[in-house]
Amino acid sequence: MLHRASLGFVFVVVLIDMLGFGIVIPVLPGLIMHLARVPISVAAGYAGWLSAGYAMMQFVCAPVIGNLSDRFGRRPVMLVAILALGLDYLLQWGAPVFGWLIVGRLLAGVTGASFSAAYAYIADITPPEKRAASFGLVGLAFGVGFVIGPALGGILGTIEPRLPFLAAALLALANFAFGLFFLQESLAPENRRAFDWRQANALASLRALRGQNETVLWFVAALGVWQLSHIVYPAVWSYMAIAAYGFTARQVGLALAMVGLSSALVQGLGLRRVLPLLGERRAVMLGVAGLVAATVLYTTATATWMVYLAIAVGSLEGFVQASIAGLNSQAVDARSQGELQGAVQSVGAIAQIIGPPLYAQALAHCSGPDAWIYLPTMPMVLATLIGLVALALFLIGASKLDGVHPSSSTSQ
Repeated sequence: MLHRASLGFVFVVVLIDMLGFGIVIPVLPGLIMHLARVPISVAAGYAGWLSAGYAMMQFVCAPVIGNLSDRFGRRPVMLVAILALGLDYLLQWGAPVFGWLIVGRLLAGVTGASFSAAYAYIADITPPEKRAASFGLVGLAFGVGFVIGPALGGILGTIEPRLPFLAAALLALANFAFGLFFLQESLAPENRRAFDWRQANALASLRALRGQNETVLWFVAALGVWQLSHIVYPAVWSYMAIAAYGFTARQVGLALAMVGLSSALVQGLGLRRVLPLLGERRAVMLGVAGLVAATVLYTTATATWMVYLAIAVGSLEGFVQASIAGLNSQAVDARSQGELQGAVQSVGAIAQIIGPPLYAQALAHCSGPDAWIYLPTMPMVLATLIGLVALALFLIGASKLDGVHPSSSTSQ
């Protein structure tokens, strides 16, 4: 019962963080225009810089937070991050000038780095052979938040433009209050280790983790490259749908909701059924095959139903990250889970910085009257090639696994 309650709380932590992130998406452009006194074209550029700043703060802070959770435990680190997130949304709710909004988004990147502690918490309370399925719950939370957050933000934003920020703050503060009374510590005192600022960065963490198992470097690289592939959806999918299929805003919204919902179902429910049958390695290969098949369908789609079929097939991609993360967490000891997850999140933040402009340029050069080759789905093609690189890195790492994993009976 304690395991289920704790896992449920971590799920709620991630869900509320995603809701808070998604709930402000519909109103953020208008708020930037109002505070900076700029047109939408300039506001879009500012939004890009804000997103890059958010990712950069995660890159810097995720290893720090992960290492702190290895020293002081997951509970205090997660609670402080949740409280700070609530206060940060209050700051953005009342921001009188654009500079305050910049500070708020940077602080949101810091608090968002607490995902490293959340993943480490899951590793603490879950048997090694079941971690991939439990990590899938984080993907479920992301998917549900991606569906509900923007829709809720759009509704609240019609009442008052800043109301979504207040709602996000109240959600985070309520979560903090709940965790203060009900969340129990997952990291035993004997599994804690000293905090060293020299180790609190991705490079130093990976160097130390490699000493335990060299597969860590391959798996972290595979996760980082896979995130670079997968970020095509939030980065440019809606623009690609407009350019390739002539979708209206309503059609884009419905399709993205389908993306989030199908992904949530695969990661939250599908993983638990598929992993015992296939194991992590075959699940990763199935997920990448889903990406390849979806891209073929996107590129050849001539009707809306074909686009939705591509979305359904592409949802198999949800098997990839949780499966790699599950094997990766088994490669290091219980004292280093926070350090590992911090390094993974830090590397993933690089994908958030590189991905959006990369896919935007791919779309720009392959659509419109000046396209050097007319292929509006080029971002998906590029994402697929990157995904295949991630698969190669993963398979190299998997081939180097020492001994027999607890899950090897289903992974081979």
